[in-house]
Amino acid sequence: MAASSKAQVVSLYRMLLRESSRFPSYNYRTYALRRVRDAFRANSTVEDPHTVDTLLQEGYKTLALIQRQVSIGKMFSTQKTIVEKDELR
Repeated sequence: MAASSKAQVVSLYRMLLRESSRFPSYNYRTYALRRVRDAFRANSTVEDPHTVDTLLQEGYKTLALIQRQVSIGKMFSTQKTIVEKDELR
């Protein structure tokens, strides 16, 4: 993988994690974080530049989707779960 591609992948990974951690709902937040980590771990051995570009484009689409869902999630407040209440302590 070229140096610029590696930098793009790391940047995308950080953006996805940052945006996923903004979900107001604990369940959506943990699910999104787990899926992002698992997807990057599963594709960590990909070396083909064309495949890397395809995966990057898919990642940017996923980032846009997560951003939309976070915005929608913030419009509708929900009660905190027991797990979230324990996290605050």
